[in-house]
Amino acid sequence: MIKLQHLIGLPVLEVDAGKQVGHVKDAWFDEHWQLGGIVLDAGRRFLSSMKTVLWNDVLICGEDAILIMNEASVRKAEPAEIQRSFHTGPVRLKDLPVITIDGEQLGRVSDVYFNEIQGTQIVGYELTDGFIADVMEGRKWLPVPTDPDTVMLGENAIIVPAGSEWLTEPVAASDSDIGRNEP
Repeated sequence: MIKLQHLIGLPVLEVDAGKQVGHVKDAWFDEHWQLGGIVLDAGRRFLSSMKTVLWNDVLICGEDAILIMNEASVRKAEPAEIQRSFHTGPVRLKDLPVITIDGEQLGRVSDVYFNEIQGTQIVGYELTDGFIADVMEGRKWLPVPTDPDTVMLGENAIIVPAGSEWLTEPVAASDSDIGRNEP
């Protein structure tokens, strides 16, 4: 599994020429919160628009770089096209509260996990209760329920089924399960 924040800042290289086309600035999602692509840092040519790469055009999402076929994979997008993103768009996944259907807040989204191979569906959330709680208790990992239709990702909150609090685990334990060992 991949932590989305691990992608932020990685260089994006085209395989055809070995040329760097930018760095990952953010990730954007469609209306179903499926990963749609990445947003690259904008150069001077893109002052009124954004440079994006569709996730389908990403060949490899490696530890140290993201590889795309060629520069034709980079396209311009107007900011209005990128409605849902991880941390820069009008609707941001980062810091959304995660609340059970019973009204209990489990924390705020600090990161999301997805399967690189299986597609773009979010498979888990890393939750924070704030800096002090993170230091004292650590962050929590909440897997997306087996029936993702029971999760409502809205503009102002993520609503999860009752009892989801029992599914949370410490991040350190889940990181070793996931194959990444990052805070």
